[in-house]
Amino acid sequence: MENFNGVDTPAKTNSSNTSAAPGFEKFLVDNGFVQAQALAQVQALRQQNGEDLGQQLIAQKILDEEDLAKAKAAFFNLPYVDLRQAQVPANVFDLIPMESISFYNFVPFELAEENLKVATADPGNLSALEALEFLSREQNLQVQLYIASPTSIKILIGKKRSLKKVVGEALKDIETQESAEAVQVQIKKEIKPRVIEDAPIIKIVEVILSNAIEANASDIHVEPSEKDVRVRYRIDGILRTSLMLPKTVQLAIVTRIKILSNLKIDESRLPQDGRFHMEVGKKAVDLRVAILPLIYGEKIVMRILDKTSKAPSLDQLGIRGRALQWVKENIQKTHGIFLITGPTGSGKSTTLYSILSILNTASVNIVTLEDPVEYFIEGVNQSQINQDIGLTFASGLRSILRQDPNIVMVGEIRDKETAEIAVHAALTGHLLFSTLHTNNSIGAMPRLIDMGIEPFLLIASVNVVMAQRLVRKICPDCRVQAELSKALEEEIKKNLATIPEDYFEGFEKTSLKVFKGQGCEKCGHTGYVGRYGIFEVLPMVPDIQDLIMAKSSAHKIYEATLKMGMITMKQDGIIKVLRGETTMDEVIRVTTE
Repeated sequence: MENFNGVDTPAKTNSSNTSAAPGFEKFLVDNGFVQAQALAQVQALRQQNGEDLGQQLIAQKILDEEDLAKAKAAFFNLPYVDLRQAQVPANVFDLIPMESISFYNFVPFELAEENLKVATADPGNLSALEALEFLSREQNLQVQLYIASPTSIKILIGKKRSLKKVVGEALKDIETQESAEAVQVQIKKEIKPRVIEDAPIIKIVEVILSNAIEANASDIHVEPSEKDVRVRYRIDGILRTSLMLPKTVQLAIVTRIKILSNLKIDESRLPQDGRFHMEVGKKAVDLRVAILPLIYGEKIVMRILDKTSKAPSLDQLGIRGRALQWVKENIQKTHGIFLITGPTGSGKSTTLYSILSILNTASVNIVTLEDPVEYFIEGVNQSQINQDIGLTFASGLRSILRQDPNIVMVGEIRDKETAEIAVHAALTGHLLFSTLHTNNSIGAMPRLIDMGIEPFLLIASVNVVMAQRLVRKICPDCRVQAELSKALEEEIKKNLATIPEDYFEGFEKTSLKVFKGQGCEKCGHTGYVGRYGIFEVLPMVPDIQDLIMAKSSAHKIYEATLKMGMITMKQDGIIKVLRGETTMDEVIRVTTE
C-alpha cells in the first residue's frame, strides 16, 4: 500500500466507480466471492439497465452489502471495517467537518495517537482522497483508509448528525441567553436561573442520560477542563468519550443535574451526593449522583442503577465448582460472618444482592445497612446511612441488632467500631454479610487484625471470605479461536498445575484453546458483551484458623489453601479463558497487583 501525502490509499486504481474498476470482476470470481455463472447473469442484466455491478450483485442477492465491502477491501488491499453498531467518540467525529463527511461520504471512526482511521465506501474517489490529504496536513494527522459498506457509513453519519443536531440546536439557543458569569451571579443571589428552566439545557442533559442508559453504561462522567466539558460513559468497565461540550454550558448543566438530584445549586465549594429517578423506554433507573469540586469547576459522576433488572444467580455470576459448594454451604449457616473483598466496582454489591435474594423468605427477617441503597429487594428491610445526622455503619448496626434480625447485611466494614459490632453480632446468633477493601481473600484476616480485632474472635466468627473481580465476556456472536503464544501457554499450564480436577469441566486440559471476539454489530465492535465475575473462596477450616491464630504470614496461609483445593482469582479467570468466556488480556488487567 502506497502513501499519498499522509493518507493510506489503494494501490490499484483511481476510478470513481469501484465496482467497475479494471479487474474487479475477475477478482470476484478468482477469490470465490461470486460464481462465474452468476457473474455472467449479472453482466447481462447490466447491459440492459446500465446499473452498477455492485448494485446488481446486491439486488440479485448474490452478495450482501457487507460481503461486497469485504471484496472491495481485499481488491484494493485495504482493511475492512463494519460500522453498523460502531460507537464513535464525539472528539474523533469532530476532527472532520460535517460538510466534508456528508459531501465525500467518508467517516472517521477511531483515533490512536496521531493515526486517524477513516472509512469510505468508494476508495477510488480521487476528490475524497485529496480532501483527506488536505485535512491530514491541516491537523498533522496520519489518515488510515478503511473500506465499509455505504449503508453502515450512512447509519453512522445519521446517528452523529442526530446527536450533534440535538446538542447543536440547544447550544445555539443558549448563545442568545445570559453568559455563564451572569448565570453564576443569579445563582449567588438565589434567583432561579432562567437558563436552567429553558429547553436547550434540559434537552442536552436528557440526551446525555438517555444515550448512556440505552448503551447499558454503568456510570456517566461529566468532567470540566480549562476550555471544554467532556462527557464519558463507562461501558463494561471501560470509560469511553461520548461528547465534548463548550465551557459556556458547564455551569448550567451542573445546576440542572443538581436540581434533578435535589442538591444545593448555590454550593460549589463542597462535595455533594444525591440521587434521582428517570425512565427510558421500558427501563426504570435510579441515578446516584456524586459532585466533586475541581480547579476548573465541578465534576459529576452518575452511577446508573437499573431497577428493572433482577439479581443474577450464583451460577450466572460465574461461581462454579468447589467454590460454589463452599458458598452454598456457608450462606445456609445460622450465624457467622460472610465477607466479600475487592476494590470499588468489582461487583461486590451485586453478589451480596444475589445471596440475599436466595435467602429472602417469609421465615427470616433480613435487615440491611447500605451506603447507598443501590437496588430495592421486596421483603428485605433496607436502610441507608447518613453521616450528616450521625447514622454511621457502627451506630446503624447497633440499632439493627435491636430489630430482631436473622440476617444482617452491612455495606462495608470500614473501622474498628463497625468490625467489633459485626463480630459481636456473629457471635450472638446472627448471619452477617459485609464487604472489605483488600486485594484478595487471604488479606482479609490481617486487615481485620490490623483494625484491632483479636485473632481468637475472628476464627470464632468468620465463616468464609470471598474475593472477586469483574472481567468482560467475549461476544458469543463473533467469538473465534485465537492464537496461543508459547509464553501464554506456559503461563496457563503453570496455573493449571495446582487446580483440582473438578474445575476442568467445559474444556480439554490436554488441548488448550483460547478465544477472542472479532467485533460485530452486537458488541459495538469491541469483541465483548457484558461482564463476568472471577472469584476465590476461602472457607475458615481448622487448618486456616490455626494459622490465623498464630498470626502466620500470608504466604503460609496461601500454601495451606492449595492443600484444601482453593483456587485464586487468576486461576478462576484462566479457567474461564479456556472455557471461551473471556480473554487472558482481561484476566491480567484485573488481577495484576
